[in-house]
Amino acid sequence: MKTLRILIADDHEMVRRGLKATLAEHPGWDVCGEAGTGRQAVELAAELKPDVVVLDLAMPELNGLEATRQIRKAAPRAEVLILTMHESENLVREVLTAGARGYVLKNDAGRVLVQAVETLSQHKPFFTAKVSELVLDQFLNPAPAPEGPQTGSSRLTSREREIMQLIAEGKSNKEIADGLGISVRTAETHRMNLMRKLDLHSASEVTRYAIRNKIIEA
Repeated sequence: MKTLRILIADDHEMVRRGLKATLAEHPGWDVCGEAGTGRQAVELAAELKPDVVVLDLAMPELNGLEATRQIRKAAPRAEVLILTMHESENLVREVLTAGARGYVLKNDAGRVLVQAVETLSQHKPFFTAKVSELVLDQFLNPAPAPEGPQTGSSRLTSREREIMQLIAEGKSNKEIADGLGISVRTAETHRMNLMRKLDLHSASEVTRYAIRNKIIEA
């Protein structure tokens, strides 16, 4: 029987320990890596090529939504299971669009985590009950497609979304440049472009936008 390789990504060490203890008890499962930031999760997914990534939505440096997009590119065969406290309809839609196939509320994780990972390992979707209701409601009552140009963060490039989160976390242009391996001028250009697209005029406005849209935690 092939070993199921699982990558855990959560910024709280105690949470990672709990997840690992639960998953490692299952025969034939191996927690092959642990990540404390979204960026580290992407790097480890590309390196380790896990079968399933259990990913917290609220991650530093790179939130779970953007990390999901990048993981799906770096390790296309990996299934992503999102863990979160939030169950908003918009957030579920964004997560699914990003490429995740599982969505579990943290309050339900102790009860359904093993079942969720097992289901995703078979390349089938898994949602906790409340999220399933939202998904079904979206299917039965789809929102009308937006008309005209895109609005909000959907207009941003992947790099601009990364930089928006780092600005909201209080990073300077130099810290952003160093962290992403780009020049300060390039970081400044991305910063100006994202603020122009979102009609934001200061770092504090970027932070409020990021909190309001659950890109970072308040």
